[in-house]
Amino acid sequence: MIDPDTRRAIYREMLRVSVWEQRLRRFIEEGRTSGFYHAGRGQEATAVGATLALRADDYLLYDHRGMGHAIAKGVPIDKLFGDFLSTSEGTTRGLGAGIVHIAWPERGVLGQSGTLGGSFPIAAGAGISARYRESDQVVMCFFGDGASNRGTFHESANVASLWKLPVIWLCENNGYAVSVPVAESLSVPQVADRASAYGMPGVVVDGMDPDAVHAAVSDAVERARAGEGPTLIEAMTYRYRGHYEGDPQTYRPEGELAEWEAKDPLLTYPRRLLEEGVVTQQWLDDVLAEVTAEVESAAETAAAGTKPDPSRVYDYIYA
Repeated sequence: MIDPDTRRAIYREMLRVSVWEQRLRRFIEEGRTSGFYHAGRGQEATAVGATLALRADDYLLYDHRGMGHAIAKGVPIDKLFGDFLSTSEGTTRGLGAGIVHIAWPERGVLGQSGTLGGSFPIAAGAGISARYRESDQVVMCFFGDGASNRGTFHESANVASLWKLPVIWLCENNGYAVSVPVAESLSVPQVADRASAYGMPGVVVDGMDPDAVHAAVSDAVERARAGEGPTLIEAMTYRYRGHYEGDPQTYRPEGELAEWEAKDPLLTYPRRLLEEGVVTQQWLDDVLAEVTAEVESAAETAAAGTKPDPSRVYDYIYA
């Protein structure tokens, strides 16, 4: 059973993620940042429910869809806005625009590769580091159903199991690899079915239920800290927006989106918390007001930053 404080924290973070993304989309619509943003709307329960099972010093490699993982891990939201606006307020101080360049080592956020599948070996390497230093840190690597077909996943899954690395492989299966349905890209019914080939547990969980995700990841974290090796978790979820902003989404069957919108965790979860007496309507109203004010303040801070001087073009280039 997940304690009430954790459940309230999960809802607050899901709301922060959603409100932050709504504000980013306004920046996109105003032409102030790249339109090639891969929205995470609909997948908040998986990103937040999983990430809040980690400690501050655990490692995270996030997926390219949305910033829910990074926000839940503690990356300041004004810094995230700054990265998309390419201002001095970003984590890269204006040198890297967009998702793939963001890292925040202070909270264990190691970034995300510019190539899908590039994060898998990095996650395995972080796991080797944790073992070498004899720490009890764990590594969580998010990826999509499409990326699970990359060769780097299989190489990294094999070595993680062989050496019992403290890695949690978390697949966010939203049904599509860009526009290709899962049934046309996987040779097995579930991504988690592949776990048995590498001698690790494979778990399928309802990715629209943050409690279920949190419980599954908590079990995997406990297992990893105990030196029992990796776990592959597949969260069945859905993205409500296109693969990218502007995607015509002609590949969706009629009625599919509406079916999944009825499972929206930002609607179903607070309703459940109310029914179970975990929160009050006043608490929900207060949290919405607090989060909205926080996000708007962060957006203003980021927008007030300066663009990088051209003289910095060679910063951090070592060869």
